[in-house]
Amino acid sequence: MKHHLLLAASALALTAGAAQADMNFNRIASFETTLNMAAGEDLSRETSAEIIDVTADGMTLVYTDSPLGVLGLIDITDPSNPAPKGNVALDGEPTAVAVVGTTAYAGVNTSESYVAPSGHLAAIDTATGTVTATCDLGGQPDSIAASKDGSFISVAIENERDEDLGDGRTGQMPAGFLVMVNTTEGGLDCASLKKVDMTGLAEVSPEDPEPEFVDINGLGETVVSMQENNHMVVVSADGSVLSHFSAGAVDLDMIDATDERAILRFDESQPGRVREPDAVKWLDDNHFATANEGDMDGGSRGWTIFNKNGSVVYESGVSFEHALVQIGHYPDKRSDSKGVEPESIETATFGGTPMVFVGSERGSAVGVYDATDPVNPVLKQILPSGIGPEGYAAIPERNLLVSANEKDLIEDGGVRAHVMIFEYQDAPAMYPTLTSEGADELIGWGAISGMVADKDGIVWAVNDSFYLFQPTIFKIDTKTTPATIVDAIRVVRQDGNPAQQIDMEGITLDGKGGFYVASEGRTGRVIPHAIYHVSADGVIKNRKGEIGLPPELMAVEKRFGFEGITKVGDTLWMAVQREWKDDPKNHVKLVAYNLETKEWGAVHYPKAEPAKGWVGLSEIVAHGDFVYVIERDNQIGSNVVTKKIYRIPAAEMVPAPLGGTLPVVSKEEVRDLIPDLQSFGGYVVDKVEGLAIFEDGTAWVSTDNDGVDDSSGETFFWSIGNL
Repeated sequence: MKHHLLLAASALALTAGAAQADMNFNRIASFETTLNMAAGEDLSRETSAEIIDVTADGMTLVYTDSPLGVLGLIDITDPSNPAPKGNVALDGEPTAVAVVGTTAYAGVNTSESYVAPSGHLAAIDTATGTVTATCDLGGQPDSIAASKDGSFISVAIENERDEDLGDGRTGQMPAGFLVMVNTTEGGLDCASLKKVDMTGLAEVSPEDPEPEFVDINGLGETVVSMQENNHMVVVSADGSVLSHFSAGAVDLDMIDATDERAILRFDESQPGRVREPDAVKWLDDNHFATANEGDMDGGSRGWTIFNKNGSVVYESGVSFEHALVQIGHYPDKRSDSKGVEPESIETATFGGTPMVFVGSERGSAVGVYDATDPVNPVLKQILPSGIGPEGYAAIPERNLLVSANEKDLIEDGGVRAHVMIFEYQDAPAMYPTLTSEGADELIGWGAISGMVADKDGIVWAVNDSFYLFQPTIFKIDTKTTPATIVDAIRVVRQDGNPAQQIDMEGITLDGKGGFYVASEGRTGRVIPHAIYHVSADGVIKNRKGEIGLPPELMAVEKRFGFEGITKVGDTLWMAVQREWKDDPKNHVKLVAYNLETKEWGAVHYPKAEPAKGWVGLSEIVAHGDFVYVIERDNQIGSNVVTKKIYRIPAAEMVPAPLGGTLPVVSKEEVRDLIPDLQSFGGYVVDKVEGLAIFEDGTAWVSTDNDGVDDSSGETFFWSIGNL
C-alpha cells in the first residue's frame, strides 16, 4: 500500500495551491433552483439544474430543468448574489441548451415511447422568454452544441434504449443519428437541417449508435461520443464523417471495485475496462477530452485526451479518482459500479492558461487541470461542485465557472437542486479543508464525526456508522494548510478482526496514549449503546474495554444515543443527541460514568425548540472551567436555524443518580456557526458534528459528509480561533 509516490504527480498541486496566494477558483455563491418558481407554485415539485450555458454578455445563466419542463434563467450581473429571472416553459422535456448571443437553443424531448422517439430544437429569446422558432428533429435529442461563430447547431439524436427491455443492451431500434441545422438571427433555418447517419461505424451494436454528447471546434467539426458503443466520431461542417474510432480501454489498478457495505479498500483491479465516454469537449482544433463515465460494460473512472485521428494523448487512469479519495469525496456505495463516475467536461482558457474541468457526478466535485501541455495536464485544484453535477459553463471573460447540479433531495428533506458559481481569484484556495494527500498510503475517509485535540496540533477524529464495517480513528495534523490526515487507525477486536457494528460518534483521550470512544447505538440494528476503551493502535481492550449502558438507561433508550464523549478527571461525560423516553420536552441528558467507582449519573441540558425538524447535541468537550457542546438542527440550506456552540459551567456538571429528577444546567452561547458555514460559498450543510479544543483554547470544528451518499461530499474542517 506504499503508493503515495504514484499519486504525487496528480495531487501535489492541491496542498501547494492552497498554501500560496496565486490564482485559484473559489466558490462565491449557490443558487437554489426553486427560487425560479413563480409565486404560488408548488415548491414540493421536483426541480433540477442539468445542462447550463450563458448569454454572450456573460450576465445570464440558462439551464435545463427536465422535471419542470422549463429553461431556468439566473441573473449573474453580481455573481456573488445571483438573482432569479424565472422559468421559460417548453413543450416537452429539455435535454440540453446552447446559447448564441441572447438566443438559447434547446433540445426538447417529446417522445411517446422508446420505440416512437420524437423531439424538436427550440429557439428561445432569453430577454422575453419567447419561443421564436422550432425545428422537428425526427427523434429524441440528447446533447446539443453551437458552432464557435453561432452559425449552426449540432444535435445528438440518441433515441435511447429501454434499459428494462430484455437484457437492457443496445441493439434497440430506431437507431440514433446526428442532426445539423443552421441558425438565423434569433431563430432557425429548418430547411437547412441535415441528418448524419452513424450506423455501421462502431464494433459494439453498429446498428444502434445512440449518439450521446457533441461539441464543435473552430473548424466547424463536430465530435460525437457514442457512450454505449464506446466509440468516437468526428464530422465535418458539411456533415461528412472525417474519422471514427473505438474509445478503447484502460487497465485500472488500486481501485475499490466491490460493494462491501462501506469498506474503503483500494487493492483491486479491472483490466481492460472500456472507457465508454459521456461528455466530450474540444481543447483545440485537433484535441478533445472525454469524461469516461461508463454505461453497459465500462467506465474507467477517469478522463482522456484524444487526437481527432484516434490516438490517445493523455489518460488519467486512476489518478483523478485517487485525488477525490484523498479529499473525502469517494462515493463508496458506487464502488461496485463506476466509482466517482466522471460525467462532465468543460474546457476554457483563463488568464492565458488552457484548462480542463472534469466533473465527477457521484463524487460531487470538479477537477481543475492546467492543460498547457495536453500530453501532461496538471491537476491544480478540486472544487466542491454540488450534489450530482451534470453540466458546467466557463465564463473566462468574467473569471467565472458555473456548475449545474441535478440532484434534488426534496423527498429526503435535503438540499434542493442548485447552481454553484466559482470565481478565479488571486487568493488561496478555500477547498479542500482536509486531505490525506501525502500520507504513506492511499487513505480513504469520510463521515467524520467526533473529535478530540491532543498535543502538537494533532486532532483525533472518528468516522461514524456509514463505515459500519470499518470503524477508523484518524490522526489529523492541523498545522498544515489544508489540515492533513497523516494516519488511519482501524479499530479492531482482540482477535484482530474489524470491530464491526460500532457507530463511533465521539472520542476522547484516556490520558495514557489511548482513547475512549462513544458508540451512538441502534438496538434495532444490533449496534450497542456503549463506550469502548481503545489502545493507541486501535485494539479494543478486551471485554472490560467495552462499557455497556446500565438498565436504568437501557429502559428508556432510543436510537438517538451518544453523540460525543469527553473526560473530566475520572469521569466520562457523554452527550445524548435527542430526548429519550423519560426526558422532558427539549431536554437531553448529559450522562456521566465514573471510571473508578463505576457509577452512572446525569444532568439535563435545555436545548432549543426546533423551528422545523429536530434539534439535538452532536459533540461535548471539556475545557478549563466549562464544558462545550454543539447544538444543531437537522435542517440544511435556507432552512437552517440552529448551528451553535454553547458552554456550561463545569461547576454545574454534578451528576444526579439515574431514575430520578435530574438537575438542569445553564448554557451560554459561544458562537453561531451559520456565518462560518456560509463563508464557504455554498448552501449551509446540516451536520456540524465535531469540536476539538487545544490546551491554549484554540478550537476546531468539522462537518460530517455522510460518506458522499446523497450529500455534496463536502467536509468543512476549520479553526474558529481561541475560545
